[in-house]
Amino acid sequence: MNMLKKTLKATALLATTVILNTNTCFADTSVWKVTKGEDHVYIGGTVHILPPSEFPLPKEFITAYEATDAIVLETPLPDPTDASFQAKLMQQVSYTNNQKLSDKLSNDTFKALETHLAAFGINVNEMNGFKPGFIVMMMAMLEAKRSQLAGEGVDAYFNKMASKDNKGKEYLESSDFQIGLIANMGQGSEEALISSTIAQMGEFKEMFNQLLPAWREGKSQELANLVVNQVKDEDPKTFKQMFTDRNQNWVPLIEQMFTDTDKEFVLVGVGHLVGENNVLQLLEQSGYQVTKL
Repeated sequence: MNMLKKTLKATALLATTVILNTNTCFADTSVWKVTKGEDHVYIGGTVHILPPSEFPLPKEFITAYEATDAIVLETPLPDPTDASFQAKLMQQVSYTNNQKLSDKLSNDTFKALETHLAAFGINVNEMNGFKPGFIVMMMAMLEAKRSQLAGEGVDAYFNKMASKDNKGKEYLESSDFQIGLIANMGQGSEEALISSTIAQMGEFKEMFNQLLPAWREGKSQELANLVVNQVKDEDPKTFKQMFTDRNQNWVPLIEQMFTDTDKEFVLVGVGHLVGENNVLQLLEQSGYQVTKL
C-alpha cells in the first residue's frame, strides 16, 4: 500500500504537469521568437519530465529566460506538500456511484492492465475506481521511472528559477481546468485509450529516447510524429481535447501579451508547437512573425 500511495502522489504532481531561422550563432532548438511590430514574446516547447542527464538545457532557453520579465506556464505547479490539491485531484479522477473502470473495459483489456500493473507491484483492484485519464498518467510515470527517464521537467526548472529570481509568473490555465482535463480524458472511449496505452508502454523508452534529441534540436516534423500525430490518427476526440481546443484557447491569451510593456517567456509542452493547428501556426495565421531562436 505504501508503494501505491507514493505512486498516486507522484502521479498527482505529474498531472499538472514544436518557420523561419534567425541569423544567430545558436543551433536550432525548441524556442521561438514571436514578433509583431516592435514587440515580441518568446515561446519555448517543454518536456514535462526530463532525466538529469539532459541538463544543462539548450542555451536558447536560458537566453530567452534572461531576456524576459515573466514566465508563462500552462498551469500553476502544485507544491509536493499541497494535500488539498492532491485531494481535489483524487476526487475528480475517481468514479462515483459504484462505477468501476472494469465495467468500461473488455475482460481481455482489463486482464492486460492487471498484468501490466502487477509488474510494478500494484494490484489492479486498487486502481479500479479511477478514471482512464488518471490511469494513463500513472502508467506513463511508472514507465518513466522504470526506464530511468524521470526527473524534473523544463516547466518545473523555470518555475523554481523564477521564484528564486523574483520574476513574474502567469498561467494559461487554472489547476482546476487541468484536473478536469485529466478527469474527462477517455470518457466514452475507455477501451481504446487503455488498450493503446498498454501497447505503447512497451515502446516508451525507445520513443522517449527519440523525443529528447528531437526536442533539443527543434526538429518539428519528427516531434509531430512522436508526440501528436499518433494521437490524432488513433483518437481524434482526445487530440481535439488535449491539443486543438487548448491551442486555440491559448492564442488570444498570448496576443494579449503584446498589449503591455513586459516581455514574457511562454513555456508549454512541445506538442502544442508542432503538428496540425499548433500555437505557432495559429499565431502566424494571425499576422505574427515566428522565427526560431
